[in-house]
Amino acid sequence: MPCPACISPYGYSDGTRLNCPECGHVWDADTHQEAADESDDSVFDVNGTPLADGDSVIVIKNLPVKGAPKPVKAGTKVKNIRLSDGDHNIACKIDGFGAMGLKSEFVKKA
Repeated sequence: MPCPACISPYGYSDGTRLNCPECGHVWDADTHQEAADESDDSVFDVNGTPLADGDSVIVIKNLPVKGAPKPVKAGTKVKNIRLSDGDHNIACKIDGFGAMGLKSEFVKKA
């Protein structure tokens, strides 16, 4: 059974729980099914709320921007986001900064 954390195909059962030899993740078999249902490339904010293209989000902490003299401040509202693949899974435009990518773990749905 594949690991829900790292998608390794080498997950094995120790009799009570499932284990991943590559990342060390341990999970219950019934929890794995719920995680597999949710892992359909959905993006969630810091509170676990699913995000979709066109949503508005609020930045929850100051985020430094390379090459910019000031950070994106906490409380900044970002409108009309687009979901993308990769580490920075939100593509957006922020007034005063332009186009950039954000990580969903630093935003909450507005």
